[in-house]
Amino acid sequence: MKKVGIWLDSKNAHVISLTEDQETIHTINSNIEFFNRTGTGGTRSKWGGNQDVTHEKNYLEKENAQFKNYFKHIAETILDSDELLLFGPADINEKLKKVLAQHYKSLFGKLKAVKKADSMTLNQIKAYVKDFFRQE
Repeated sequence: MKKVGIWLDSKNAHVISLTEDQETIHTINSNIEFFNRTGTGGTRSKWGGNQDVTHEKNYLEKENAQFKNYFKHIAETILDSDELLLFGPADINEKLKKVLAQHYKSLFGKLKAVKKADSMTLNQIKAYVKDFFRQE
């Protein structure tokens, strides 16, 4: 039985896989570019007001596409798991849960929990995953 815990944020995901005789850690980088969006406020006069809205929309579309690729890469990495735990800061684990529910129903069915967790070292992440599945 393969039990997988994933600690993820918007920069990377640490995938910890536990089997009866082996423990592996795999890190997936998100490759998401975070854009420094400029607002319409400022001292300079602007020529077209709609121009800022168009750029903002383009940034959001590009960011959404990058998140989609990031989540797809994670899902493809864990296809052979039997049980799944998602945890991490902010709401990115909830976003991945939603993607699993919509596009990867077999993985969504293996999901045991989605938990909030602060930043952790790799050793803390491994211990968290082991403790979670030990208590089950």
